[in-house]
Amino acid sequence: MTWLELGEGHPFGVHNLPLCSFGRECAEWVGVRIGDRILNLAGAEHLGLVDAGGSLDGETTLNRFLAQGRPTWTRLREQLTELFTDGRHREKVEPLLFDVGDVRLNLPFEVADYVDFYSSEQHATNLGKLFRPGMEPLLPNWKRLPVGYHGRAGTVVVSGTEVPRPWGQRKRPDDAAPTYGPSERLDIEAELGFVVGVPSAGAVGVDEFREHVYGAVIVNDWSARDLQAWEYQPLGPFTAKSFRTSVSPWVVSLDALDTARVPAPVQEPEVLPYLRGREHVGYDIRLEVTWNGTVVARPPFAGMYWTPAQQLAHLTVNGAFARTGDLYASGTISGDSPEEVGSFIERTWNGAQPVRLSDGSSRSFLLDGDTVTISATAPGVDGAAVAFGEVTGTVVREL
Repeated sequence: MTWLELGEGHPFGVHNLPLCSFGRECAEWVGVRIGDRILNLAGAEHLGLVDAGGSLDGETTLNRFLAQGRPTWTRLREQLTELFTDGRHREKVEPLLFDVGDVRLNLPFEVADYVDFYSSEQHATNLGKLFRPGMEPLLPNWKRLPVGYHGRAGTVVVSGTEVPRPWGQRKRPDDAAPTYGPSERLDIEAELGFVVGVPSAGAVGVDEFREHVYGAVIVNDWSARDLQAWEYQPLGPFTAKSFRTSVSPWVVSLDALDTARVPAPVQEPEVLPYLRGREHVGYDIRLEVTWNGTVVARPPFAGMYWTPAQQLAHLTVNGAFARTGDLYASGTISGDSPEEVGSFIERTWNGAQPVRLSDGSSRSFLLDGDTVTISATAPGVDGAAVAFGEVTGTVVREL
C-alpha cells in the first residue's frame, strides 16, 4: 500500500502514523513515523504538502496541532495516507524523511496537567489483599467512580531519560520512627496515557471523549513503595510518585486504534448517569514488560474496569477544565495471572516471590542500574499490529 517498501504487516505502516517531536543537531521539529523513518511535518506543511491550519509549521511540540480538533486531525491523517501511498509524491516527500535511529526523540507534547487513575480491578484487588489482609480488597467507592490523583506534570519525561532513585521518608515495619534515605522498594506501573487535544470549558460527557482526546502513549509511572506506604494516608500518593513518570515518544491516534475497540467489562452496580454513554468501549491493547531484557509480564488493557471516556468524564465533572496537553493515565494494568500484572509489587507479591531474570539473578524491586522497557501493540487492519513503540528507563542512584 506504500511506496516506502515496508515489510509486510509493518506495525508502523499507514494504518498507524503516530506523531512525535524529534531533533537533529540544533534543530527540532514535529513529525510522523512511517516504517522506520520520520517525516518532518513542520517542513511538509511549510512546503504545502499537508495542511493543518499552520499548526505544524515552525512547531517543536504537538500542542498547537492537538488543539485544532478532530476535523484537522482527520484531514492530516487522510493527507498523510495519500502522501505515503501515491508514488507521485515520492520526490517531494523523501527529502523530508529521517531514519529513526539518526535522530533524538523528544517529549512529544508539553504536558499541561497530569492525572493518574486506579482503574484495573485486578490490580486494586491485589493491592487490597497485600495492604489490608483479611479485609474486603476493594474499598466501597472503587466501583462507584474512577479513583485517581493529581500528579506532577513537570516530571513527565520521554523514554530513555534516566530515572533517579528517589529519597524520602520511609518507615520499615520494625522501626519505631521513620528514617530518611533512598527508596528501598522502587517499582514500576505499566499504564497507558491519554492525551487531551481540545480543551473544555467544564465537564466533558462520556460521549464527547473522541472530540477532546487525540490519542495515547505508553506510561511508566515509577513508584517508591516504601515512601508511599508511609505517606499516603490519609491523602494519597505524593513524593512516592512525583519524581518521574516516563512516556513513550509516539502518540498513537484514536483513529489508528479503531480496530482495537472492544466491549468494556460489565459494571455492577450500575454507574451514575454522568458515567454512562451510548457506548461502553475499551481497547484490546497488550503491553509487554521487560526487566533487564527478560520479559516478566504481559498486561492486558482490554480488562480495565473504568474506560478512558469515563475517566475524562469524572476528571471534569466538578467543572475542572481539560487543557491541551493534559495527560491522564489509566493506572496500573493487570490481568488475572502473575504473568499479566503491571507492577513488581504484584509480580513478586510484595517481595515474597522474587522473579528470576535470564542472567540468573533474581529481583523483588528495582536495583540501581536496572532497565525496564514497556512496549505495547494493538490489532490493526489485515492482521497488521498497531505499535506504540516502547518506553524505557534505567534507574540511577543520582543524576
